[in-house]
Amino acid sequence: MSELRRTPLHEAHLRLGARMVDFAGFSMPVQYDSIVAEHRAVREAAGLFDVSHMGQLHLEGPSALASADRLLSRRVSNQREGRVRYALLCNEAGGVVDDVTAYRTGESALFLCVNAANVAKDHSWVLKHVEDGTRVHDASDDTGLLALQGPASGDILARVGAGDARQLKRYAFASFELAGARALISRTGYTGSDGYELYLEAAGSERVFEALLAEGQRDGLVPAGLGARDTLRLEAAMPLYGHELDAESSPLEAGLDRFVELEHGGFIGAEAIARRAAAGHGRALVGFVLEDRGVARAGYEIAVDGTRVGRVTSGAPSPTLGRSIGLAWVPPHLAAPGSRFDVVIRGRATAAQAVETPFVEIAG
Repeated sequence: MSELRRTPLHEAHLRLGARMVDFAGFSMPVQYDSIVAEHRAVREAAGLFDVSHMGQLHLEGPSALASADRLLSRRVSNQREGRVRYALLCNEAGGVVDDVTAYRTGESALFLCVNAANVAKDHSWVLKHVEDGTRVHDASDDTGLLALQGPASGDILARVGAGDARQLKRYAFASFELAGARALISRTGYTGSDGYELYLEAAGSERVFEALLAEGQRDGLVPAGLGARDTLRLEAAMPLYGHELDAESSPLEAGLDRFVELEHGGFIGAEAIARRAAAGHGRALVGFVLEDRGVARAGYEIAVDGTRVGRVTSGAPSPTLGRSIGLAWVPPHLAAPGSRFDVVIRGRATAAQAVETPFVEIAG
């Protein structure tokens, strides 16, 4: 059995008493205090996450933008420098290789932030499909990534030297100096709350992490782990690769239509996605709330009158709503808000109702 990889903040997590778990081959903090306390801190004040396990694939050269347009479900060639776009890498059958954020860093340069479990796969996929004249560099091991999330995050950044970060629009980024380190700071995140992500040289990550925690203490900032990150993203109905998205699922049946530009038609998988949509999808991703006590977990069956019709992809109690929520694959006719079905929890049919998503909408 191979040894788990460590982020640049591993020792800091141990000093803070984090409970560490194996996630995507990394030793990662799942919680420091309690998942609920960390979740509420992000919604009400701020939370600081180590997400250095995520990967960064840089594309540069005269054909870099054309390569990105071929690879991604949204064009990058018409994206302004200093802006970020969420998009999908798709396969020829119209399934999802990964969901990524694309950062336009220069006239002929960008990088993709990719999921930790998919770095090697995505790197190979990109290398296979880029055009001549595109250089690809995996900078994952050299990059630290922090996520500072919550309503107090802008004020905290200002006090450590990045005051202008508060002027960034959503899905925009710029370079800043803070705590003696250079950081690319973007107004993005995976929690549904307003906040920022900070890309740093790995060597400077711990210094910035400690400076933010110290400065943000008076605002209620806490270190937060993967447990809170998951409940936060679920409340915002943000997909998680391997749960809501995979190599077989079309981004359209997952409800990601606004991130798929079929009209430009030049990306890998576009024809297959359009063909599958025209034929009619046999399932749809839906948000639901449990009407009875219980917790819906990934893999639980969705049933109607005792007949299995779908499965839960993600589920957890919502600290914000005080109810158990989840996402599930169901037949399209059950995806309309108000539709009713059962989640089978340990053999017991538990009533649920389809609802509009996101469950919680906070970020401006």
